[in-house]
Amino acid sequence: MADLVYHRLLTTLKKNIMAGEYPSLKLPDERSLSEQYEISRSSVKRALNILADQGVVFKKRGSGTFINPLYLKNRSVFHYNNGSNLGVTDSFQMNGRKPGIKLLDFQVIKPDKELRRDLFLNHDDFVYEIKRLRLFDDQPFMIETGYIPIKIMPELTREIVSSSIFNYLQSEKNQSVTKSYLTISAEPSTEEDQQELQLKPVEPVGVMAGIFFLDDGTPFEYSRMRLHYQYMKYNTFVTLGED
Repeated sequence: MADLVYHRLLTTLKKNIMAGEYPSLKLPDERSLSEQYEISRSSVKRALNILADQGVVFKKRGSGTFINPLYLKNRSVFHYNNGSNLGVTDSFQMNGRKPGIKLLDFQVIKPDKELRRDLFLNHDDFVYEIKRLRLFDDQPFMIETGYIPIKIMPELTREIVSSSIFNYLQSEKNQSVTKSYLTISAEPSTEEDQQELQLKPVEPVGVMAGIFFLDDGTPFEYSRMRLHYQYMKYNTFVTLGED
């Protein structure tokens, strides 16, 4: 329960920051946040430490916690909350525009050797293949193809996969996807990319592919995401040691 408390505060603070609710770029102090959200100081401290580790905020001794202006200036559309539910619906944000999902395909398939290896499946296991178009309002920005073992979520329906699967997992099964291993690259766009993402033949796509893990370490989904090149923008935060 304690983990969920600081996860919720972490998500709330990021949303507030993205919405420009701290025009002075200074966050309320730990005691104020603790009283406002009725949670412990330790949960507040944990959430702020994660934001600092991600480079979203920085702490100035004796003055408080401030939002990193470079984060605001160069913020990516893609935001992962470290240790929280890593759903794409929650992780992609764009200046208040509402993320949406259009289901393109939903079927059961027998995984090939590589997919069985990635998801640690047996020869007789089957997976859902879920292809969805992600949008901001009515503007498409990503084609996502995911593979989820049926034995993990046998109850999946078209209705469930037409919205956030990870949110369903958390609310209905009390489980979270808290770790992922992703690769990021770029390649020429295909005819499908050009049609669905409204790209010209000469324009590329960004590609993300990886495995998402449940909080108990179980591989939950292998996903391939093909993004409109305009959304291929990421930030990182590096801590330098002594030379």
